[in-house]
Amino acid sequence: MERVVVTGMGVVSPLGKTVDEVWSRMKRGESGISRIDAFDTARMKTKIAGIVSDFDPEGLFGRKEARKMDRFVQFAVAAADQAIANSGLKLEELDRDRVGVYVGSGIGGLSTLMEQDEILRSRGPERVSPMLVPMMIANMAAASISIRYQFTGPTLAPVTACSIGNTAIGEAMRLIRLGLADVVIAGGAEAAVNELSLASFGNAQALSSRNEDPTKASRPFDQQRDGFVMAEGAGIVVLESLAHAKKRDAEIYGEVLGYGASSDAYHIVATHPEGAGAHTAMRTALADAGIRPSEVDIISAHATSTGLGDRSEGQAISRLFGEEAGRIAVTANKSMLGHMLGAAGGVEAIALIQSLREGIVPPTINLEQLDPECGLSNIPTTAQSASLRIGLSNSFGFGGHNAVIVLSRFDG
Repeated sequence: MERVVVTGMGVVSPLGKTVDEVWSRMKRGESGISRIDAFDTARMKTKIAGIVSDFDPEGLFGRKEARKMDRFVQFAVAAADQAIANSGLKLEELDRDRVGVYVGSGIGGLSTLMEQDEILRSRGPERVSPMLVPMMIANMAAASISIRYQFTGPTLAPVTACSIGNTAIGEAMRLIRLGLADVVIAGGAEAAVNELSLASFGNAQALSSRNEDPTKASRPFDQQRDGFVMAEGAGIVVLESLAHAKKRDAEIYGEVLGYGASSDAYHIVATHPEGAGAHTAMRTALADAGIRPSEVDIISAHATSTGLGDRSEGQAISRLFGEEAGRIAVTANKSMLGHMLGAAGGVEAIALIQSLREGIVPPTINLEQLDPECGLSNIPTTAQSASLRIGLSNSFGFGGHNAVIVLSRFDG
């Protein structure tokens, strides 16, 4: 089977709009959470989110093209542009039939749907945009990247809720392993911070209501956690067969060693209380990679800052790794980024690659009193230097979708 490597990375997030900026701020333990000012939150239980600020789609794509894209598509294309530029791919030399795009979104163009529904009700059906459907459907991030670059290989838009990024990367890895593609653009995007989703998640009591102190609201594994913080953005990587990357003398940032997926088959929103599906996905990913638990150095936890979710994931990690669990560093990026939903896995995979390259475990901020029921002990609250070679990245989603990828530093 072909080995699969990462040769390009791109990010749009509440912590910044480049990989270097986001990674620098993560190492410093900065938060990207702030009060929402784009709409009235007076009647909302939650008034905070992780917002991508100073994003200029017209400057990036031109006014005509930008107006055809929902915000989640704009994020995806912007991150893909970064990743492709970062990869150094020479587009004119590619066999574009062997370049795929695997990019998904959990919610898609909900804001576009809301806007057009308001137009329908206030101004009538004649004024509804003919672009409504193509702007809102969740496959448009992948489609737009494919069209922009004329990549004619397999295109897929996985919809596995908050595990989309890892699903996309894992399935893209399989495609390359099987020799069915040379290059795949993979990841996820989301732009669902709006009145409707905020009200729904809030009424489900899933969101933090620590409105007076936004930067302290997302606190994975902490005893005082009270829910997740919604966020938006995109995380995209360029995956490539090792042979293809070496042939063009590409810079290689890391390697994808394995992928595991499972279903909790338990509840439409609640995670399995004992983390059964998470355990299965992690175990399967390690087996796929041919890696023993003792070889794992760092785990990028899904860790959304919810009571049951953090507890069940911690218990699954403890069960799988046993005595090794106390040695392995665990980090929770959502403490700084918030929960980027379908974009989370892609961004967190990029952060893990940076960790492995630099030997730095980014902090889990706001962890003031570790919840003992999570069963974990090695969660640095400030950036720590460490010898890191292999890492696990966890992503879990509504409906019981679990996706785990194994990444490694590339040593040749």
